[in-house]
Amino acid sequence: MKFYDTALASPLMLGTAQYDSPAILSEAVRAAAPGVVTVSLRREAAATKAGQAFWSLIRELDVPVLPNTAGCHGVKEAVTTAQMAREVFGTDWIKLEVIGQGDLLQPDVFGLVEAARILTSEGFKVFPYTTEDLVVAERLLRAGCEVLMPWGAPIGSGRGLNNPFGLRALRAHFPDVPMVIDAGIGKPSHAVAAFELGYDAILINTAVAKAGDPVAMARAFRMACRVGLDARAADPMPERDMAVPSTPTLGKAMLSL
Repeated sequence: MKFYDTALASPLMLGTAQYDSPAILSEAVRAAAPGVVTVSLRREAAATKAGQAFWSLIRELDVPVLPNTAGCHGVKEAVTTAQMAREVFGTDWIKLEVIGQGDLLQPDVFGLVEAARILTSEGFKVFPYTTEDLVVAERLLRAGCEVLMPWGAPIGSGRGLNNPFGLRALRAHFPDVPMVIDAGIGKPSHAVAAFELGYDAILINTAVAKAGDPVAMARAFRMACRVGLDARAADPMPERDMAVPSTPTLGKAMLSL
């Protein structure tokens, strides 16, 4: 799958926040072998260069970077952050977050569409963090987005895929649009479910960073991506409401009384 004409080496996108130490982060990234790592501009602090050590670590990992606007609650703030991120990280890719509700970190979809329209007009390749709403998805595509990133569940909740029906409908309605499940995935089985629904990639952070053994969990997610993609390619059987015998009845011995 290509995202803005770029094929990633892996459908796993890995966040770089919340790790207990830079060493654990490095080991987790190597174990996960992600296609990209996401980085918040707040870690870099362009003006003060306070994040130079962290940025050096990321560059040493030699993995493509997807900057994000994490923590932005308004259009102006998100656009300004994206513009600064392009300067700092030297990429037009931006994961766009415009948070509208604090308790659930739910996207402000109105501000998201507005910010996406501004950024795509400036040449950004936008990865919008959104809901599974089809109308919002249509507006984001009209705004110039070529990728959609619906949430599985609230950020950091680890609840998995809260609304499989909605996610399935979104996937079916836009079959040719690259889609990434972003947020809410807590276990490798959630990742497998996302790929079985037809999604092209997943983005995780807390599920690895806050696992008891982040490196082992990173490795497990790497394998889960492979399992999910293989299962989808194998074309799973359809679900049925009634039982169907797996053993043919033809030739079955009949007992006479």
